[in-house]
Amino acid sequence: MFESRLFFVDKLIDMGAQIILCDPHRATIIGLERKTKLRATTMTSPDIRAGVALLIAALSAKGTSIIHNIEQIDRGYENIDLRLNALGAVIERI
Repeated sequence: MFESRLFFVDKLIDMGAQIILCDPHRATIIGLERKTKLRATTMTSPDIRAGVALLIAALSAKGTSIIHNIEQIDRGYENIDLRLNALGAVIERI
């Protein structure tokens, strides 16, 4: 795994995720029977994989999230907003 691959985890923690970053290569996620939902926030996609993780978290969060630098997501997932909207997601490009 590339160094700094998990540095986007702090954005998930800001949303309310219970994640312990053990080292640059390992994270422990605590989610079993979690009673509180993720909170919406404004964030920036650092790369393709992290961007999709943030997108999934935003779809799971309560409220409206904004993701900047979505060009990173578009590089690997063409029309992901249209495809997810067809499944019931509410994604709007602004």
